[in-house]
Amino acid sequence: MLALPLAPALAALCTPWAAAADLADITATRGTLRIALEGTYPPFNFRDTKSGQLTGYDVDVARTVAIRMGLKPQFVLTEWSAILPALSAGRVDVAISQVIITPQREREFEFSAPYTYSQFQLIVRTNERATYRTLGDLKGRKLGVRQNSVFEQRARDVPGIEVKSYPAMPENLQDLAFGRIDALLDDSLLVDYLIKHTQLPLKAGARVGNVERVGIAMRKGHPNFKLAIDKALREARADGTLRALSRKWFGHDASSTPPP
Repeated sequence: MLALPLAPALAALCTPWAAAADLADITATRGTLRIALEGTYPPFNFRDTKSGQLTGYDVDVARTVAIRMGLKPQFVLTEWSAILPALSAGRVDVAISQVIITPQREREFEFSAPYTYSQFQLIVRTNERATYRTLGDLKGRKLGVRQNSVFEQRARDVPGIEVKSYPAMPENLQDLAFGRIDALLDDSLLVDYLIKHTQLPLKAGARVGNVERVGIAMRKGHPNFKLAIDKALREARADGTLRALSRKWFGHDASSTPPP
């Protein structure tokens, strides 16, 4: 007698609608937002040396977005090269780790509206005599980049550069300081922070390329979840929260305008 009432319910569980629940509903039920970030990338996301707690611009933005969505942020520390694969596999809900928006990435992932604008910039040793104004000037030289990053892609597009990729910091900084590579290519906002806080003999080099947009990456097929993410960011921008966080970490507003 129980088989008849249960049959429609079982059939409903097997419908395409049930199999494709929007991530907005899933995270609301779970109560947490699983956020992938590196945790070794100051000033964006890193551990405070005194407290041991995660801190940084991305961490503050992630907490702001999660709270405005009514969720508890759950940070999942992941090497940069594994962040987007983890997102694709569903092990995290979003990636908030200075993910630059590119056409190639937009084919695979959804992105929020940008929450940061920056440029590519070279880092060199303080005693470097050579002048590198463009990536082309590094032909025949060794250039360090983060593994599977847009910085690596851009460097490998220039023939003649010997590209060395690193899974995470600070090994690349140490290699540059000790002369194992000739320069690093990374985010201009990172460079400003490093020059002020690192004890390594490094200095800012030339900025290269155009202004880049950074957004929150998420999987496709969850329109309500994307709407919720964008709403949280839009509110944080409107009430000045994003601007305040940017000035806290960078000294200027990089949340809505190109870097100075």
